[in-house]
Amino acid sequence: MTQNIKPTHFRSEGDVNTTPARQAWNASMDDERTQALLKRDSEVFIHQAMSTPCLDTLEAAEGIYIQDATGQKYMDFHGNNVHQLGYAHPHVIKRVQEQIAKLPFSPRRFTNETAIECAEKLTQICGGELNRVLFAPGGTSAVGMALKLARHITGNYKVVSLWDSFHGASLDAISVGGEACFRQGMGPLMAGVERIPPAVSYRGAFPVADGSDVHYADYLKYVIEKEGGVGAFIAEAVRNTDVQVPSKAYWKRIREICDKHNVMLIIDDIPNGMGRSGEWFTYQAYDIEPDMLCIGKGLGGGLVPIAAMVTKDKYNTAEQISMGHYTHEKSPIGCAAALATMEAIEQDGLLDKAKADSQFMREKLLEMKAKYPVIGDVRGIGMLWGIELVTDHESKARAYDEAEAVLYQCLNNGVSFKVSQGNVIQLSPPLIITREQLTEALAIFEEAIAKVCKDFNYF
Repeated sequence: MTQNIKPTHFRSEGDVNTTPARQAWNASMDDERTQALLKRDSEVFIHQAMSTPCLDTLEAAEGIYIQDATGQKYMDFHGNNVHQLGYAHPHVIKRVQEQIAKLPFSPRRFTNETAIECAEKLTQICGGELNRVLFAPGGTSAVGMALKLARHITGNYKVVSLWDSFHGASLDAISVGGEACFRQGMGPLMAGVERIPPAVSYRGAFPVADGSDVHYADYLKYVIEKEGGVGAFIAEAVRNTDVQVPSKAYWKRIREICDKHNVMLIIDDIPNGMGRSGEWFTYQAYDIEPDMLCIGKGLGGGLVPIAAMVTKDKYNTAEQISMGHYTHEKSPIGCAAALATMEAIEQDGLLDKAKADSQFMREKLLEMKAKYPVIGDVRGIGMLWGIELVTDHESKARAYDEAEAVLYQCLNNGVSFKVSQGNVIQLSPPLIITREQLTEALAIFEEAIAKVCKDFNYF
């Protein structure tokens, strides 16, 4: 077993599409139509990291499956986190079709009943004091609105975030994000951003003997007190890409620090909201409430792009500021999709189902960890799980090539997922998945893990 050193951009929040394994995968496709479409894609779209070249072409998506141009189906355990309801959920389709026929667009100067109902429902499932909403076309825009509102409320422009965090790809979002690869070559960004270490359980930067992660919260206290002028702390309650799950004590301490220093706590639940944690929103699993909540992705039911920033009535003080001013601010179609998504999650009992399926996944993945030495860590919440592959348990050296091998073996057998940080396999299945389908997918995953252990001489 040898540790392969990869460039910095490889250890990022998603797949890198220029590795030898990816090139071999693309070259192995012998379908002429697929190759022709990939070529046309490459010739017309601007190339960018983690998107070019494309993995494959798609022509259908339904339920938990995506289907390529050859008819090959994949269980989608990736979905860019929009697929809590899978694809083409009949209730969402029905609601959107009805809305298109009646009111497809609402100019920003007007309101409409669908948008109002959607916002009311959203505040209901948030509970607590989160009862004011602004919609936006995407999650990155919701983050931008939250940052602006925090400046307005506090009069302070400085922001604290976490290293390795991701909050979107626009200039303001990469300014506060902690993924260095997104900032490379971009020049001066938004001023006043400080970053602190995340609460990481398996390979944390500053571990303590008892395994506690609460001390990571005190880095926030230190920066606020030493730096001064901090208006906001932004973080995911659970980091989605490589599935970092802090303790409840950590988040209680963060909330306490923010309250003491009048710092706005912004929770980015864009990838994990709408039930993935087994709660409507991930912060609810920690028994805290943010000052601002950013959501998106799954809010649109895997059908329509829509996001939102939700805050408290006492912060409804920005009447003279255009916080969002987006063309689709109260999109009837987007709001119809979001409202239908919330209804479907309730009607189908998907929050309780996610908790039950989570326990099943935990047991199966821990069994694999005990059996296969390439698995260094298993961690998760609800229907979001990370399996970290290492070449050695003591050094925790990242098993990059092994992770790629598992990915392509699983793709060959009909399961698609994301690899984060180069060695963390992220499994985020649709909440609608049946236990039979989940069992089948985990069996495919275990077969790939076993093959990698054999091929890389772990036994």
